[in-house]
Amino acid sequence: MSQTFRELLQKVGSGRHTSKDLSRLEAKTALEMMLRQEATPAQIGAFLISHRIKRPTGEELAGFLDAYESLGPFLPSLSNPSRVIVFSVPYDGRSRTAPVLPLTALLLATVGHPVLTHGGDRMPTKYGVPLIEIWQGLGIDWSHQSLEHIHHVLATCGLGFVYLPEHFPLAHGLVDFREQIGKRPPLATTELLWHPYTGNHHVISGFVHPPTETMMQEAFAFRGTQQFTTVKGLEGSCDLPRDRKAILGCHSLHQDPNWQRLILSARDYDLHGPEIPFQSTETLVEQMHAVLTGQACDLMPAVLWNAGFYLWHLGTSSSLALGIQEAETLLLNGSVQQTLKQVQQTLASSPS
Repeated sequence: MSQTFRELLQKVGSGRHTSKDLSRLEAKTALEMMLRQEATPAQIGAFLISHRIKRPTGEELAGFLDAYESLGPFLPSLSNPSRVIVFSVPYDGRSRTAPVLPLTALLLATVGHPVLTHGGDRMPTKYGVPLIEIWQGLGIDWSHQSLEHIHHVLATCGLGFVYLPEHFPLAHGLVDFREQIGKRPPLATTELLWHPYTGNHHVISGFVHPPTETMMQEAFAFRGTQQFTTVKGLEGSCDLPRDRKAILGCHSLHQDPNWQRLILSARDYDLHGPEIPFQSTETLVEQMHAVLTGQACDLMPAVLWNAGFYLWHLGTSSSLALGIQEAETLLLNGSVQQTLKQVQQTLASSPS
């Protein structure tokens, strides 16, 4: 048993009225000991569930991110000055609504916005479809690839993926604990803030509950993150809803240092409608291929709404309406499908 970890556990696990928040350094130390499994299984499980009950602070999340930075993988800066867009979504995936983020990422890469995503396999507590599985359905298998090759694909094609079991086995080693406690631990929030890239980047984080967004803002402030966007997206993802108003928060020290709130409606652009249900990975991949070949299908409005927004939000299009038009043009003329083929070929071009 680790006495050091026991003392940290006592601080967060002593009840609603007597528990204490950890300092940033203490939080970093606690997560490093859990990642290395220097704490006992009993201590790790107790910490994860008691910290969930206490609720993490922004400072503690900053410490957790420090631990990820200390022990986790990262891709070095690209040789060109491109800003990498890091999309961070819940690792336990989607189970109710069809994800469109892979198509959004392909479209952004097509216009010169490099995109990095990250995640693992099906994971508790939802066991929804993870991004890695959708990418595989599209013919892009990020597993069993070295970080060096992932970096090459990101630099060449504008697309990359950090795969937890392969690239961050220490974090993957805590997945069993998540299953055993039956609840999302604060690590799930940490993953929404993580950016395994050292160069100029813009983090886009999904969330569900408003208090989570506040914690995100605080953690980013502690870490000095200069550009980030928060999205109250479908099932906590970065996908904007179409059946209700989309709520987002934006911060950029390079533009306006003040926090900006965006509230958008797909109805204003004739793209509103019920969310497309997730049926199976196979069905989703079929829908995505229909979009990539410019066919009219139920998924197309969701893709146009999301891709159009991000084209505008990231500065490619001068308005949201023009962003939607440009997204449609890129899909109809085959440009996005060509990016998909380029990524497939580059990923397979050399041994991992």
